[in-house]
Amino acid sequence: MALLLVWILNAVTLLIVAYVLPGIVVSSFWSAMLAAVVLGLINMLVKPILILLTLPITIVTLGLFLLVINALMFWLAGSILKGFQVNGFWWAVGGALLYSVISGFLTSLINQ
Repeated sequence: MALLLVWILNAVTLLIVAYVLPGIVVSSFWSAMLAAVVLGLINMLVKPILILLTLPITIVTLGLFLLVINALMFWLAGSILKGFQVNGFWWAVGGALLYSVISGFLTSLINQ
């Protein structure tokens, strides 16, 4: 039950991000639900590999390169799906940051 609630909250977070940032477009709630699943899968499968491969540059930049990796994962999800679109790298950076902050806040409300 908690997994379903987190999934719905992540979809709502994507809708909020799309409302706030004009460079990110989500066509419907169901597209946001699918995008939330795809983002979760990408972050679970692809992101650890990229973190491992870019570990030297991440250490040199004191972890700031992780922001680039998050943005690339967000942008990748936008390029895979039809109903979720990210219109450039800088929109992906802003979207990934906003998505992380809002999603973390909403998830912390559940866990209390």
